[in-house]
Amino acid sequence: MARDQFQTLTEPMYYTLLALGQVRNGAEITAWVSEITGGRINLGPGTLYALLAQFLENDFITRVEVDKKGKYYKITDEGRELLEEEVKRLRLLIDNYENHFDK
Repeated sequence: MARDQFQTLTEPMYYTLLALGQVRNGAEITAWVSEITGGRINLGPGTLYALLAQFLENDFITRVEVDKKGKYYKITDEGRELLEEEVKRLRLLIDNYENHFDK
């Protein structure tokens, strides 16, 4: 996938990358995302592993080890840059709302 397809991250994409600021396996990613979002986002295996495959293919994450508990992943510098770009985009949305919406 081209990087253009990642210009706007979905919430599952965003939280999966955020979770991989620490080395985690699939089950740990799912649990962490559910916990940090108060259960609002529950990543199913199909969604999670499709995202992990896309992120691996585009070098946004890397696989760091495999053991009995599964495959472990972490974010790369390029993935961190993508996440930071998304945070800037979201901040701009909030700034535009605060500065231009009549309250």
